[in-house]
Amino acid sequence: MWAFGPFRGYIALSYFMSVVLGFVQGVAEFLPISSSGHLTLFQHFFGMPETDQLFNVLLHFATLLAVCVVYWRDIWEMIVEFFSFFADLFSHRTYRGNPPEARRMVLLIIIGTLPLFLVLPIQDRVEAFGNNPIFVCCALLVTGCILFLSDQMARGYKTARNATLLDVLLVGLAQGLATIPGLSRSGCTISTGMVRGFDRKFAVRYSFLMSLPAVLGATLLKVLDVMEMEGGVPAENLPKYLLGMAVAAVVGYFSIQLVRLLADKGRFGAFAFYCWGAGALFILLNVMGWRFVPAA
Repeated sequence: MWAFGPFRGYIALSYFMSVVLGFVQGVAEFLPISSSGHLTLFQHFFGMPETDQLFNVLLHFATLLAVCVVYWRDIWEMIVEFFSFFADLFSHRTYRGNPPEARRMVLLIIIGTLPLFLVLPIQDRVEAFGNNPIFVCCALLVTGCILFLSDQMARGYKTARNATLLDVLLVGLAQGLATIPGLSRSGCTISTGMVRGFDRKFAVRYSFLMSLPAVLGATLLKVLDVMEMEGGVPAENLPKYLLGMAVAAVVGYFSIQLVRLLADKGRFGAFAFYCWGAGALFILLNVMGWRFVPAA
């Protein structure tokens, strides 16, 4: 049973909450509505502890696995071309004409990932914004504006073959900015790509593939922090972590397919109204001091 009333304390992570948060992550990570913002608000209004950053990172890792399943062919081709590049380099083999698209995609992803290094020194400060639900709600309203404007963009033509380094650097800056809780990473990066003239399908594909090194790096850093501070992952939470990850991965797979369909049809604007509505609703709930908590 759930009661609707003033908040009276936090509850421990349960199997039910791990499923709920896994579902939210799987949907919100790829739909342009901010997974970090939704996880923060769900934790705040449903009474889940706010400090379990490891679970948040593991949920992101689970959705990364969904990206790998959907784009496995692209990932495999990029791995092959990455090692082929060094083989050509050491054998002094030169390429005539344009390099393979997968090899150029590797370069574009590397360049697009560079701006994230600017965020690393202030990562803790950025994450601290998530402790303020009003800030997160305002960021959701900004996300809505970004999505609404992106829908007005004319269809682009750029793909991995003709996108410039400046194009992907700006998309990478958008990804760095989207580390702020409440700003959608997919929404910001896909919208920036559209502004720079990316083909809609390529904007989605590049956005998701560019997330791989960022999420892998964040997962590794957070797991190392936990190992150093706590001596390992809490054993009592491990089954709940795995359950939430499984839900996030499955839901994430279908969410990616939905985003690919909607992006091609130019329907991102519909999510703008959702972000505006969700942001306004949670601001109202916070001002009134109401949260959903388990009934005693």
